[in-house]
Amino acid sequence: MSKKAHGQVRQSQVITTYGPGALIDLPTSSAIVGGLDSWPNEGSLTQVLEPRLSRKLELMTQVKAPRLYAPPPDTNDPQEPLKGISVWRFPEWFLVQHRSDDDHARSRRLVRRAELDGNNKFEGYTVVATRFVRACRHGHVDDIDWREFVHGPGSSCYKPLTLHESGTGGDLIDLTVRCECKKSRGMHEASQIELRPLGNCTGRMPWLGRNVTEPCNEVARLLIRTASNAYFPLVVSVLSLPDRASAIDTAVRDVWDDLQNVENGDELKVFKKKPKVADRLHGHSDEDVLAAIHRVKHGKPEEKPVKQVELDAIVAAPEGYGEDVPPDPDFFARRLPEQAWRSRKISEPIASVVQLHRLREVVALTGFTRFEALTRDIDGEYDSDVKAAKLALEPRWFPAVENRGEGLFVQLRADAVHAWLARDEVKHRVESLMAGHARWAATQKGKTRSFPGGPYVLLHTLSHLLIQSLALRCGYPASSIRERIYVDVPGGRFGVLLYTGSPDAEGTLGGLVQQARAIEEHLAHALRNGRLCSHDPICAHHSPGESMEGRWLLGAACHGCALIAEPSCEMRNDYLDRALVVPVLGESGAAFFTRR
Repeated sequence: MSKKAHGQVRQSQVITTYGPGALIDLPTSSAIVGGLDSWPNEGSLTQVLEPRLSRKLELMTQVKAPRLYAPPPDTNDPQEPLKGISVWRFPEWFLVQHRSDDDHARSRRLVRRAELDGNNKFEGYTVVATRFVRACRHGHVDDIDWREFVHGPGSSCYKPLTLHESGTGGDLIDLTVRCECKKSRGMHEASQIELRPLGNCTGRMPWLGRNVTEPCNEVARLLIRTASNAYFPLVVSVLSLPDRASAIDTAVRDVWDDLQNVENGDELKVFKKKPKVADRLHGHSDEDVLAAIHRVKHGKPEEKPVKQVELDAIVAAPEGYGEDVPPDPDFFARRLPEQAWRSRKISEPIASVVQLHRLREVVALTGFTRFEALTRDIDGEYDSDVKAAKLALEPRWFPAVENRGEGLFVQLRADAVHAWLARDEVKHRVESLMAGHARWAATQKGKTRSFPGGPYVLLHTLSHLLIQSLALRCGYPASSIRERIYVDVPGGRFGVLLYTGSPDAEGTLGGLVQQARAIEEHLAHALRNGRLCSHDPICAHHSPGESMEGRWLLGAACHGCALIAEPSCEMRNDYLDRALVVPVLGESGAAFFTRR
């Protein structure tokens, strides 16, 4: 394989679209993005510091103390050496752009790279990479053994092969691979997995090197290089939060001689009478100090899920208007006083609104899959036994970018959510959604995610409706607003964070965060639009457990009402149901918001 610099992509696209192992089409060739071993050395890259994300990646990948580095930026200085990302030519089979017409059909020769001349031509004719390869769910990808596909295993025929096209749309049913020996086979058979037409997966990982393979027991599947299911990045993101625990731990260690024998609050109060101890622990509650003493004695407790840590920080935001100078450029949140946003009964179920004037999101790529995307649970965690393709032979670091922006957080009243869950109509509706989830899970191989619960579906659908309303006034398109859903049932905390961020700026313009003051207007608009869909009554009457079209993870939700751009959604537009938010046609008793 050979590699060559071609074109440019944004740094953030490397994390989400064009990371190692991604199949891409370049102006004059096709390629696969190289692994981290072929990237510029770590010393020439910019390190991204986010300890909480590094700890999370260590638990996920078993890589010891992984570091984070931003992809190499583009440089316009012709004097500087190129620091781009390597791409390898792939696949190795090509179609000759010279066809022979036969009875209104077209036939083009299939050739390997070794048959091309120094100008990448075959007998003077240009070639294009075939759009068909074979792959598996774990990310492995390889050329189709075209001779074996036509002749069967063990064939010794090496006569010329051609791809015969009898239609104009490029459908598989119109394509036939033919050999000069008169053997032929339709391409539609390549998609019939149960026949194992492409054999077993070879475990090949061409993004890591020409002959790099690993054992794999999957059946090889037909993959179209440019299809949307050719690359699903395994992305982990966290919000940067002030690490109060580290500050308290440091203070406790400074006076450890006095505090090492403290076991309870009464003993702590005795030692705080010492001026040195009182001065060092000033500003920290006794509860936090006792927790720090426990950490110093016994080590840090098990790492909390990503979202639980974020939720703790957001709900703890002090009340204010955000007019003071942010002490931390990465995270600055204030709970908006009620008199600034509450005036109507429609907002009764809302407990609080928090403005996040400054936030920093760090996003890291840890691997990828093909055909099927791996999704997180409601706490933002992936399964620990996830089998995804690796980015390097022996990963030591991961590519990451940081987005800076703003957002607003809406928290629902816990008593309102619990009262809603206790209603019979809600229980019946949630059972219907669970039945749909069960039907979906039955089609999945191996371990699948569990049903997220009624509160999550409620918040998720409300989030989508609010995003569509906010986009009309905040100055950002709906595709630029992202969501994070927080469900803490034991703690009675339920909320939605809607935020935007950019890797190319220090922050945003405040258009989204200021919409917190008009949250009642946006809520009224969202609920009004959610009551009726342009596809009603079909949409409203959709029953996920009895779905004939396979929409098992959706209730009353479709592209006409609740579905949004997938980059904005944390669940890939699954687990949505307008009936849990507002009354819809034929289902009015399960709605959380009943007041107009």
